[in-house]
Amino acid sequence: MKMNKTCFNCLLGRVEYECRLSTDDDRLIEETADKCENLLLEHINDDNPSPQISSMIHRLVCECISDSDPYREIKSEDNNTALNVLEDVKGRLSGFRDICLGTIIANTLDHGSVEHKVSDDFSSFFMEEFRKGLSIDDTNEASGLCSKIVYLCDNCGEIVFDRYLIEYLKNNGSYITVVVRGSPIINDATMEDALSIGLDKISDRLLTNTKDIAELGVNLDILPQDVKAAIDDATLIISKGMANYESLSEHKKTEKLPPVLYLMMVKCQPIAEDIGVDKGSRIAMLVK
Repeated sequence: MKMNKTCFNCLLGRVEYECRLSTDDDRLIEETADKCENLLLEHINDDNPSPQISSMIHRLVCECISDSDPYREIKSEDNNTALNVLEDVKGRLSGFRDICLGTIIANTLDHGSVEHKVSDDFSSFFMEEFRKGLSIDDTNEASGLCSKIVYLCDNCGEIVFDRYLIEYLKNNGSYITVVVRGSPIINDATMEDALSIGLDKISDRLLTNTKDIAELGVNLDILPQDVKAAIDDATLIISKGMANYESLSEHKKTEKLPPVLYLMMVKCQPIAEDIGVDKGSRIAMLVK
């Protein structure tokens, strides 16, 4: 997916939110927002997937406020919240479809977007969304493609439910390469975050999407060779969240990729329109 006007406004709104996690210096926040707007105007028409442009903006924010990980406290809190909720609900998650749905609901732990608000009561929210079920459900077909999986993680909090799905898949014979972010960017999971919940102990390999660069989604230009090799060898990519969708949906137009199972809550209107569903839909969508 390419960036549009809605993405532009949403991203600028997220800039101020991100700044205020680290500083209350209004002058610095205003200066940072102005620099980000200028950079965004310079690149808004670039022929790149939206996450590549968003990543430049988030890197600039962190440089301006001298804080490489402004979401660090939120990430820890979300992991703790998710651990508590998973303990309460995992008895209801009876198979691949249900566990996928659980990870999709946990994808809503995504802070700072003007298009989406995180629930103050994630436990109640989880049960309400779980009762609604999947808006797109390709889990039955995808379950037959799980021999070798590349699992692209997204947010903290969400990765707690990812771990539960990965455990289920491993117990059913899958070989799984898990990929997290190469450096902190918004509230996405890094190697440090993954190690803190033991993802290294259950995955066959735990890799990063860059070598120490803060980058959302999948940027093929800087994707490490070991991740490229894992994708080439995979029978299925499980793609969590919107940034990974925005990247892979573009790459699949020009690159030979394995089937992709997109697992996410559709949290913004541009992605809803791109897929052809309502905003708020819970999708497990297989694209071959």
